[in-house]
Amino acid sequence: MTMPPLPELSPLEITQSTAPLDLRAAGKLDALIVVMPAEGTLSKASQFPGREHIVRLRRHRKDDDILAFTDTGDRMLHVVAGFAKTGASSFERLTLARKLMAEARRFDPATVGLHTVPADDATIEALVAAAHAARFRLPQIKQKAPSPARLKRLRLFHPRKLNLARTEAAAAGNNLARWLTGLPANYLTPTQYRDLLEPLAKREGWQFEFLDEKALAKRGAGAFLAVTQGSSRRDAGIAHLRYQPTDSNGGPVLALVGKGICFDTGGINIKSAKSMFGMHGDMQGSAVALGTLLALSRLEVDFPVDAWLAIATNDIGPSAYRQNEVVTALNGTTIEIVHTDAEGRMALSDTLALASQAKPALLIDYATLTGTCVDALSTRYTGAVTNGDALNEAVIAAGRASGERVWPFPADADFDAALKSDVADIKQCAVGSEADQIRAARFLSRFVGDSVPWVHLDLSAGESKGGLAHVPTEVTGFGVRFTLELLGRQSPFAGDQ
Repeated sequence: MTMPPLPELSPLEITQSTAPLDLRAAGKLDALIVVMPAEGTLSKASQFPGREHIVRLRRHRKDDDILAFTDTGDRMLHVVAGFAKTGASSFERLTLARKLMAEARRFDPATVGLHTVPADDATIEALVAAAHAARFRLPQIKQKAPSPARLKRLRLFHPRKLNLARTEAAAAGNNLARWLTGLPANYLTPTQYRDLLEPLAKREGWQFEFLDEKALAKRGAGAFLAVTQGSSRRDAGIAHLRYQPTDSNGGPVLALVGKGICFDTGGINIKSAKSMFGMHGDMQGSAVALGTLLALSRLEVDFPVDAWLAIATNDIGPSAYRQNEVVTALNGTTIEIVHTDAEGRMALSDTLALASQAKPALLIDYATLTGTCVDALSTRYTGAVTNGDALNEAVIAAGRASGERVWPFPADADFDAALKSDVADIKQCAVGSEADQIRAARFLSRFVGDSVPWVHLDLSAGESKGGLAHVPTEVTGFGVRFTLELLGRQSPFAGDQ
């Protein structure tokens, strides 16, 4: 199957006016979104189109109501009003922005104005993020192509000039991650993934290398190759992409690692039909790593960024790996196979070992890894495990600030007891599922280089029914926005965005 062309990732035209919003400016809009405080009354000094109608309607609204009406003054203007609670969190602001944008898009506008009363930088930023996410369309393989979205322009009415570069870069990365994750399994095989990466790397100015099975065998990547041996196609491999700033003087390296299992049958321990449906999305970790690389390179950060994508399928076949086999990973660790549906940690182990060889200043991996993480946190949060208490605190803070909420799990050494093997250095996993998200992270930690700061993200929020925060689709692309916030707080990368 031919992959559909990669669409424009940030197609909105955004302009800002620091002048007050008046009828003349509103006359150039198709819709206007206004956000004001949920408590108190509007100052009489706050004048904008539709104000008097909002004042009348809000007396009868319930707490979560969004007001939508058409002002039929000099020019018909669709107005959508929302109400922000005092002290609202980033997640709450983004959620409100998603709902307001959905309501505004019911009018099918081409140009949408954004205004807050009083002026609120964070709410304007949330609305812009929500507009980018709403405007972007995931892949649709249909006989009749959907009509193109009319929304093309945002007009910001805000008294302070805003720098939205990070918001727009994060949106482009998130859109890329969601688009790749939404591709059907026969449109994103490992071969097609590689065919997409090479021209994308050329376009973005990244270095690109693909370590195929032959190259990985020479390096002794037995854990990764155990997963791929069941496939009838020899197209799996680890993609290495690098963003290298032109003025870099050998500064700190950021390493991003992503699980890219293009389809997961479960292998010999085959999944049920219910569990296997949707497993084309088991490559979302690699898509988030790639989207984060894109966002950072568009921001022209002044440090090198390596992205390592573990791209394969977990197939069923006569040569598929089996329980109780022992394989040797790239760093020499021997692994006893316990469950072939725990393939993600196998593919990631060798990829983490490769990424660690450059001694990065920070290593982050992204993976749709365990169901127990969803059981523990639902799909509203993503789980994390780190190898430092300071990193745990940074992860929580970055999740709160970005609106992509993350919560760390403990990872004490005594969890290793369940991974003790009589025949190998370590078991791949335990037979039972208790605390599997922690045990999986403990397993992966053996492949992270000594003294390399590490954040593991188990993407329990990678899919969330009805959308999440500012993203309206079930596939959330969770992680790009969070990572940019984390780096902005984490030495030695803070201040480089």
